[in-house]
Amino acid sequence: MATYLVTGSNRGIGLEYCKQLRERGDDVIATCRSSTPELDDLGVRVEEGIDITSGESVVQLINKLSGLKIDVLIQNAGVLERNSLLELDPESIRRQFEINALSPLCFTRAMLNNFSEGSKVIFMTSRMGSIEDNSSGGSYGYRMSKVALCMAGKSLAIDLKPNGISLALLHPGLVSTEMTAFNPQGITPEKSVQGLLRRIDSLDLDNTGTFWHANGDILPW
Repeated sequence: MATYLVTGSNRGIGLEYCKQLRERGDDVIATCRSSTPELDDLGVRVEEGIDITSGESVVQLINKLSGLKIDVLIQNAGVLERNSLLELDPESIRRQFEINALSPLCFTRAMLNNFSEGSKVIFMTSRMGSIEDNSSGGSYGYRMSKVALCMAGKSLAIDLKPNGISLALLHPGLVSTEMTAFNPQGITPEKSVQGLLRRIDSLDLDNTGTFWHANGDILPW
């Protein structure tokens, strides 16, 4: 049994992570800005009022977790806002950078004392953060923020490896959630998380820093 901390856990993929981890017997700490009945019903430890962009909020959480070992940190909290070339919104782009890239990096740094040899860090990113895979353009803020997250994750994987801590960058696939407007072509959160957990379970120091699709494919940078 391991202890997992999942950010952005009140809905979608984050909620499904908590559900499946709880079902298989792991301890789960679910953080979110506001909880939901679905999350409360899982019987996991819920820490609400946690905004990953707020230093004060993160410090409060770290104080609550003092002395607790975290085996796996899943940085799932994120935001998707559309920015086309003709409708560029610099504030939206900055906001997505802060939430999707800078905050996960700072949050991980704040959690270092809760890690030990064998701990794992998961950055939920997107293949939209792949420069080579970009064949459709657009989505400037989201794409740029996910590229930055991938770079942060790659550097972290290198910096954390001497301490026995591994890191993976995971793309969940196209998932039918509120973030994707319940895209009818998307897979279910259940199927996505099943694949994601297989990637997490297989993560070690030999493959740390890998950019994976939930289905096991290695994605191009």
